[in-house]
Amino acid sequence: MKAGIAYNDAVIHWSRNRRTKAMNKKRLEAYSNAWNAHDIDRIMAFMTEDCIFETGGGTEKFGTRYEGFEAVRERFIEVWTDYPDVKFENASHFVQGNFGCSEWTFVGTSKNGVKMERNGCDLFTFENGKIKSKRSYVKNRPVRS
Repeated sequence: MKAGIAYNDAVIHWSRNRRTKAMNKKRLEAYSNAWNAHDIDRIMAFMTEDCIFETGGGTEKFGTRYEGFEAVRERFIEVWTDYPDVKFENASHFVQGNFGCSEWTFVGTSKNGVKMERNGCDLFTFENGKIKSKRSYVKNRPVRS
């Protein structure tokens, strides 16, 4: 069989006698839906073991960087701890080869009762059909009470 054969709305790649689904728009939407379901296991099923997450804010030019499966997992859980009702609304996704982007509106209320609504996006790099890096960018907007 040739690499790149279409199968069930995904592309299957053959590599060392195993197949992996390439990332596509439908799978990126499923990843986004897992965020809205607050399902950390489903989210992490899309991540590589050596994944990197760069937050939309922090003291470094790239925000704050989390490296490795467990560090990224813990940071993702903190989002729900900080904003228990958070949803990513009005999402739009695209994938081109090993790169992708999700645009969204972050809507949530902090554990202290502060409402937040701001637009942002995630830029992704994919490896073997999974998310290798996720770099978040958000609009800087004052919080409203």
